[in-house]
Amino acid sequence: MSVDAHGNFRGKRLVVFGCGYVGSAVAEEARARGVSVVALTRNEAKAAALREREIDVVVADLASDAWHGRIGGRADFVLNCVSSGGGGLEGYRRSYVDGMRSILAWASASDGAGSLVYTSSTAVYPQGNGAVVDESAPTGGSDRAEILLEAEAMLRGAEKACARWFVLRLAGIYGPGRFHLVEQVRRGEVAGRGEHRLNLAHRDDIVAAVWACFGAPPDVRNEIFNVADGAATPKAEVAAWLAARLGAPTPRFTGAPTGGRERLVPDRIIASAKLRAALGWRPRYPSFRAGAENLLSR
Repeated sequence: MSVDAHGNFRGKRLVVFGCGYVGSAVAEEARARGVSVVALTRNEAKAAALREREIDVVVADLASDAWHGRIGGRADFVLNCVSSGGGGLEGYRRSYVDGMRSILAWASASDGAGSLVYTSSTAVYPQGNGAVVDESAPTGGSDRAEILLEAEAMLRGAEKACARWFVLRLAGIYGPGRFHLVEQVRRGEVAGRGEHRLNLAHRDDIVAAVWACFGAPPDVRNEIFNVADGAATPKAEVAAWLAARLGAPTPRFTGAPTGGRERLVPDRIIASAKLRAALGWRPRYPSFRAGAENLLSR
């Protein structure tokens, strides 16, 4: 879907919290569409890179309220796409729950935002054993999942903070400069189990999903959407294809989680039919082959 599908965004105002891998791409798209952008990040290097792209930046800790007076005025669009930033469960909670609390307090004091989008994760789902998982599936099952769900619940209950909200539960993110499986294949050792299906979403398709929410018709509001390419594939098949494409030996699987994770990502199929039906979103990269071919050919 074009970001102009339900109106011209020119002259609108976007505030991006957590302007990292996804957020910076959304900010660049905003500038290309004539939208003014303010970005908040705690990373000085990221801030410098954003300023080089002529994006206004505030450097601050999202979880505090020290930045509230530095980003004034009502925003037409708000994107909360923070990442954990390390620090274990305490850091996870500070980024997601305390960060969301700070955003909602700022938005409520600024007469509310128009549309607020929060990028959550399909990690909120515990299902495995090949289950097809849509937005109606039960959630929870781990400490990190409960933290993400707490942040989602805060947004859903914040009536004064925005006119409408959307939660995007993202599958595994990859894209330019970020495809961890490629490096693992090159090393000859891949985390996890080969028979577990890999659910992916290309960064550019996530950006398109964010703008589809911002441009959604007025009657589409307060929704949770999964974002995945819809081509869940056994990890062994993905790794073998990449190895052949890279001219590397077929890697072995460790059977252990990726570094820093508590457990293996379960074997399941993340369904994104709701997003496609409600907003007409279609991934530019509908499979890992399409996305990886584009990255490896650069």
